[in-house]
Amino acid sequence: MSSWRDRFNRMGGKTRFAVCRIFVHLAGEEVAPLLGVLNQAARDAIDAEGDLPALGEGLAEVCQSLLQYDLYWRSAANEGDVFWDEGEAGDYVTELFTDSAQRYGADFVPDAAGPDDLLLLPITQNLVVILTVAYEGEVPAIETDLADLNALKSGLQAIINLNYDNRLRAIQVHFSPAQLGDTLTTEQLILNFPELIPL
Repeated sequence: MSSWRDRFNRMGGKTRFAVCRIFVHLAGEEVAPLLGVLNQAARDAIDAEGDLPALGEGLAEVCQSLLQYDLYWRSAANEGDVFWDEGEAGDYVTELFTDSAQRYGADFVPDAAGPDDLLLLPITQNLVVILTVAYEGEVPAIETDLADLNALKSGLQAIINLNYDNRLRAIQVHFSPAQLGDTLTTEQLILNFPELIPL
């Protein structure tokens, strides 16, 4: 239900900005190919140089891939806030970006190998994808508790729709581990992502 302040600002014609961050934890060796999708989206984001429509396409692809891997979802969490000032919303996006970027917590220490040894990369058992979006308006499917299988599916689909409705104002995608060969241990998962709730 909308607060009194929300209703007052809506009557005053102010634009509502929402900023939401969603964590999705996947587990199992089968999730490793998703790292390829995430790294390609990251490379495309760098090439896009901040072009929001291009970033939105990458975000939609990541969300679609997550939906295809729903069998491997183990836990999730989300948080966010509503703003009536675009500058304040932007400050919150920056704050979430800084926090997300500090959560990688993956290790990759290759064993010393001889010249005739095969290079074997460890396959992570855990993958956490962090999506942060800012958008105009109200989207109940995102602005609810997403630590539920069906709610999370609806929330990811709503993010895809926001892209096609051109309502996104900021997009961030973080993931841990960051590349094939890195591993995210169960201990690191608990330490770096304490807000995760089992699905």
